[in-house]
Amino acid sequence: MLVVETHEATPWPDPLDWETRAAEAVAAALALTPYAALANAAPLVEVAVRLSDDAEVQTLNRDFRGKDKPTNVLSFPQVQADLLEGLANSDDGEILLGDIVLARETCAREAGEKAISTGDHATHLIVHGTLHLLGYDHGDDASAGAMEALEVKALASLGIANPYADQD
Repeated sequence: MLVVETHEATPWPDPLDWETRAAEAVAAALALTPYAALANAAPLVEVAVRLSDDAEVQTLNRDFRGKDKPTNVLSFPQVQADLLEGLANSDDGEILLGDIVLARETCAREAGEKAISTGDHATHLIVHGTLHLLGYDHGDDASAGAMEALEVKALASLGIANPYADQD
């Protein structure tokens, strides 16, 4: 069973039910992957989403990635990509897929630049972060294209427009 734990470390601007929104975003991303069965697996499968601020994300980005600047989203997978396939049949009681951390100010700024709501942009970033937890990456053009296609499909299932449409 999929559980998404959401913690709003600092108040976020949109008056959304962030817990529901994060759960929907994680589920939408998971459903499009070969790991979709994890949503209904016997073990508790958990993703933690932390809605934070630029200062905390900058510290995490510096400490874990060596980049001393804020970024919009960070993902911290807790399961190696090569072990994901067998998790649905695991007899473990609980599996933590990983953590996703969003930076409020960066997210709000980017949403403003794109003329979209902060909620929609944050949802995109949660979908993006979930795919990273599931082993997806965008290190080369082919990987980026595959990951973006999944993001677009997941967001469409949530009624959110293609965030890459202006790049075509």
